[in-house]
Parts: sequence; structure tokens; C-alpha cells
Amino acid sequence: MKKLIVIFNHTLTARQIEDAYGSLGVGDIILPPDDLADLWQQVPSGLEKLDEYMRPLADWLTKIAIESDYVLIQGEFGATFYFVSFAFKHRLVPIYSTTRREALEEYLPGGEVEVKHRFRHVRFRKYQGVF
Repeated sequence: MKKLIVIFNHTLTARQIEDAYGSLGVGDIILPPDDLADLWQQVPSGLEKLDEYMRPLADWLTKIAIESDYVLIQGEFGATFYFVSFAFKHRLVPIYSTTRREALEEYLPGGEVEVKHRFRHVRFRKYQGVF
């Protein structure tokens, strides 16, 4: 049975977990160890290239993934592009979570407006490569 391997900046919501088991039909959801999750969440902006920085996470993914496993990839743009490409190269299925964004506006005294955004998971979507 396929796995969902998570390379993601946030904690999965209950809705995302339910959707992964339901729509993707995965048997297991695998999160990276804390040190690798921290690496993903704190990509240094000063790096010229990401390959060496991302190597520990790529090595972990290579060890646990088998062909056709799903990989949920969302985060810093360059790192996301790196891992989506990596997933395609290793015949994995890179996906991302689509959301519905709702803005809540509160009008404050003095004419200020406070805006809060709420994101709701809608579905998982496959990244599509153009080859």
C-alpha cells in the first residue's frame, strides 16, 4: 500500500489526514524526524544553492520511499521546487494541499481594519511536470 511522506511546513490538520486516507488511499503517513523537519522549516535565505543543505532530507526520503509513494511537498519556494523535481526523478508522486482562503475583517476604532485569514484544506493535487 502507498505511503504519504510529508515534507511540509505545518502540522497536518485532521481534515488533511482524513483526506489522505480517504482520497489517496494511503496506508501510512510518515513525518520526517524532528531534525529534518527543522531543516525544512528553516531554509537559510543566504544560501546560493540548496543541494548540500537538502542532502540529509533527500537521503532520508530515498531510504523510506518506494516508487509511486505520495510526497506532500510545501514550503520555501526553491526547496519545494528542488523536492518536486527530486520526487519526479525518483518516480514518486509529488502533491500539495489546495486550500480555500477566507478573510475576516474587523473594523477597529480609529478607522483601522484588522484582517485575519483562515485557510481550509480542500483537496490534494498532484504537481504536474511539463516534459
